[in-house]
Amino acid sequence: MPLYEYELCDGNCAACGGRFTLRRPLSAQELTACPACRRPIRKVLSNFSTPAITKPLSISDAKKAGFTVLKRVGKGEYERQ
Repeated sequence: MPLYEYELCDGNCAACGGRFTLRRPLSAQELTACPACRRPIRKVLSNFSTPAITKPLSISDAKKAGFTVLKRVGKGEYERQ
């Protein structure tokens, strides 16, 4: 389930702090009111996380992972390495 960030449209709130994050399924309807204080809210665009690649993949890493590695030998011709 993705994380969604929300903030109050106006003012601040002691219950929610004015900004909060919720984990919600994709099939859930969009929230229009804060679950804590019932004031109107809006969805905030936030960062997303991607897997960090520590080093470039090599041919030997690809073979160890089970991929078939091909080398181009001619126009439209490939052979296994």
